[in-house]
Amino acid sequence: MDQTAPPDLRPDLHLSDRPAWGYLLRDFLEMYRIIPAGGSAKIRAHQRLVREKITAVLRADPPLRPAEGSARPVTTHLQRALDQGRGGAMSRVIRSIDGLAGQLSWQYGYEKVPRGLDQKYAYAELLGPTGPVTSNQIILGLVLFAPGCIYPNHAHDGITESYICLSGAMSQNDQGVYVPGSMIFNPPGQMHRITVADLEPSLLAYAWVGPVEKLISQKMVFSRKPRKLA
Repeated sequence: MDQTAPPDLRPDLHLSDRPAWGYLLRDFLEMYRIIPAGGSAKIRAHQRLVREKITAVLRADPPLRPAEGSARPVTTHLQRALDQGRGGAMSRVIRSIDGLAGQLSWQYGYEKVPRGLDQKYAYAELLGPTGPVTSNQIILGLVLFAPGCIYPNHAHDGITESYICLSGAMSQNDQGVYVPGSMIFNPPGQMHRITVADLEPSLLAYAWVGPVEKLISQKMVFSRKPRKLA
């Protein structure tokens, strides 16, 4: 082993070597423990599965590949989103995110981003096939939306998804308003569209679970509006 290599480039770097990442994963685990399932057996089962997957990752102490963070236009709203969430129900995980903000790699995930959305949206994978913490069993990440963002209709093939609102306010499919501490559950294939409040950004945490082949090869595409018949 090259003892002169920078610590973050060593081939033997693991999760336990960077406690801040472990704290963040444990904060995710705790969110999925304390947020109510609202009487839904499906949501309760999903929360339990997410906890089991995170626990398994923590025990396995997987490789860690931290990198210099990368920004997108929407990340100019990140500090505001963190500040807004600092005194709310999700303050614990907000503090952990803030401590790692400079190491987050923000991306779009789409080959073609709709006009204007590249200014108002980005996500950062935390745990997963391409995340700093490596796993092919679960994906955890963050999604940041600028004020007034409209995230177009889309679905995930074979993936069960949940969002937890960390700061701001948003709506899915115009069915209720979600504020910090709220969870949204999307079974595989369920179409969903997200809108964000006009004056403040919104920061969400997400979890994806599903078959390994779906997690490692998920293609993100927006649905197209059906053409009108002449």
